[in-house]
Amino acid sequence: MNIEKNKYQEQSLFSITWPLFIEISLHMSVGILATLILSSYSDQAVAGVGVANQIMNIFIILFNVTAVGATILIGQNLGANQLKTARDYARSAFGLNFWIGIVMTIIVIAFGGIFLNFYGLSGEVYDYAYSFLAITGLSLCIEAVALALSAVLRSHGYTRETMFVTVIMNIISIAGYFIAVHGLFGLPVTGVVGVSVTIIVARIFLVLALLGFVYKRLAIKFSLQDIFKIDKKNIKNLMVIGIPSAAEQLSYQFSQVVITSFVAIIGDAALAARVYILNISMFCFMFTMAISQGTQLLIARYVGAGMYERTLKRGLKTLRIAVSVSLVISLIIALTGKGLLGIFTSDPAIIAVAIPVLWAIVFIEPGRAVNMVLMGSLKSVGDVRFPVVIGVISMWGLAVVLSYVFGIHFGLGLLGVWLAQGADEWFRGIFAYRRWKSQPWLRKKLVKTKAETI
Repeated sequence: MNIEKNKYQEQSLFSITWPLFIEISLHMSVGILATLILSSYSDQAVAGVGVANQIMNIFIILFNVTAVGATILIGQNLGANQLKTARDYARSAFGLNFWIGIVMTIIVIAFGGIFLNFYGLSGEVYDYAYSFLAITGLSLCIEAVALALSAVLRSHGYTRETMFVTVIMNIISIAGYFIAVHGLFGLPVTGVVGVSVTIIVARIFLVLALLGFVYKRLAIKFSLQDIFKIDKKNIKNLMVIGIPSAAEQLSYQFSQVVITSFVAIIGDAALAARVYILNISMFCFMFTMAISQGTQLLIARYVGAGMYERTLKRGLKTLRIAVSVSLVISLIIALTGKGLLGIFTSDPAIIAVAIPVLWAIVFIEPGRAVNMVLMGSLKSVGDVRFPVVIGVISMWGLAVVLSYVFGIHFGLGLLGVWLAQGADEWFRGIFAYRRWKSQPWLRKKLVKTKAETI
């Protein structure tokens, strides 16, 4: 028992984070490469798939209700040396996400066209978006189970395994994308349909591989009982943690739906430019995302073990690293922006719209780093309501309102939209910093251990 306790409490941030960084980089790279491949097929396809992906992300966030709750609760129980309870949460997360995935698959298949109408799409852009949504929606249940399994492995510190699976999945995806768009090996060009089918194949592989690693590393073999007999108490605890976290993410995605509708008013060039910029800006925050996720895993364990001083210092140290790195990377992107955009498109109208926005990223990304690191860390210590309250207020009161004011009313276009989102990120980041310094875990603990001091 003591060996396990020391193992989970003393695992280093680097050992957890470097596989996460590679995994996130590869995951984002697939999105970028898919956009690049599709851009050689059609800019309208890029815009349509970009919008459809926003809708898919909303459903995937619902799967994260369970995944986020499992990551935090498993981590805290591992830190508290309650290993059996941690395994019980792993089984409950698997079964719960299976059913959530089934429901979400039915909804997106039945109402996908209605969701797309909210964006005001038309013509080829709508057709591409609908095809992508209808086909990839069939695999939402698979994605739900994959997220639960990945959360179980990560919370136990097995981030190298999830990284390995991502590498293979990416190889499958890229090969499928090329074949779909270029019709290699004598196969016909299938475009967006082929890309969508490739995503389904890659997700099937992902689930099978994750199941294998969970059994091999944790000796957990799931059965029908885990699907049909889920512990009600575990469900409640997972929901208490996961629902507020998902509510924050859902609020963000819905606010992005509204903001995207503003961008559509600005014009097709702005809509396409937005997709390209989002892909480029991923280089800025993928490091922040990795180190933030690694920090969340450790902080959950520290709180479970009652290591409160270590909790405070870990969050602040990660914050300094993340802000510094994001600032440097965003500056590099701004300085090389025209060349980066040239990789995706040769349309001068799109490039002209996008160049000023890349400089706005320098202002936005350090604020996003503060927000991501500390809001995520607050969730790991059980302070899950604060992020959603501040998030909803800021996303809608600043990001949405100012996007219209700056982008449409004052005519700043896409640049105005990005400046508005920068104000949102900094506002939330500042509140997160003040909250972290107040050490809310001294007032709210989800796992009580003998090491706690009151």
